[in-house]
Amino acid sequence: MGEWIEVTVAEKIRWNDGLYSLRFQAPLPAFKAGQFVRVGLDIDGERIARPYSLVNAPDETPHEIYFNVVPDGSLSPRLARLEAGDTLFVHSSVTGTMTMERTPAHRHLWLFATGTALGPFLSILKTDTPWERAERVVLCHSVRHATDLAYGETIRRLQERHGDQFDFVPVVTREAQPGALRERIPAALAAGTLERHVGLDLRAEDAHVMLCGNSDMIEAVQQVLESRGLRRHRRREPGHITVEKYH
Repeated sequence: MGEWIEVTVAEKIRWNDGLYSLRFQAPLPAFKAGQFVRVGLDIDGERIARPYSLVNAPDETPHEIYFNVVPDGSLSPRLARLEAGDTLFVHSSVTGTMTMERTPAHRHLWLFATGTALGPFLSILKTDTPWERAERVVLCHSVRHATDLAYGETIRRLQERHGDQFDFVPVVTREAQPGALRERIPAALAAGTLERHVGLDLRAEDAHVMLCGNSDMIEAVQQVLESRGLRRHRRREPGHITVEKYH
C-alpha cells in the first residue's frame, strides 16, 4: 500500500557525467539495509517512477539514492537535473529481499556489485550486522572506467573501521587502474584471480554470496559458483547465494 510523499532535494552529488546521488529528507517507515524505494517525477501529466536502492543505513539521514543516467530514459535524465531545493516524489513503502536478515550462517560474506548496484551493499555495510556475523567481508565492485568508482570516502571509512576484516576489490574493465582488477567478475572468479587478490577461498562450506547488478554478471557468477557446489538461497531451501537483478 503506502502513499506518495513530495520531498525536497537536500543535496545532489555528481560523480561524473552519468552518475549521480540525490539526498532528501522523507518520513519513510523503518526499513532493512539493502531495500529500495520508488522515486518519481510528474512528467507531461503522468507520474513516472522507478525503484532505487537506499544507500543510507536505516538509522542514517538524509535518505540517499545512487543512479546512472539512461540517455533516452524518461526519468533518470530529469532526476540528474534536479538541484537542492527542487522537489520529487518518494513512495512511502520500502521493500526488497537483498538484506542480511535472509542469509544463513556463514564465516565469509562476499558482495559482488556492478555499477550503481553498489548502493544497497553500502547500506548493509554501514550497519553492525555483517561484521557481527562474518569473520571476513569482501566487497567487489565492477565498473567500466575508473571515474565510475564512486563512494571512495565511504569505503575508506569502512576500511579504517574494520581493518583486516574488510577487503574492497575494485574491478575496472576498460582501462588499467592501479590496485584494480581488469578481468570481469565471472572471469576473475573462474581463474582464481579474485581469491588470490584477497587471500581467501570462496567455498560452499563457509561462504555466503550476495549478487546485485546486471543480469549477465549475475548469471555468469552463479554458473561459476554452482560448479563449486554453491546454490541459490531460498526461504524454504537455505543456500549460499542471494540475488537481486538491478533496476
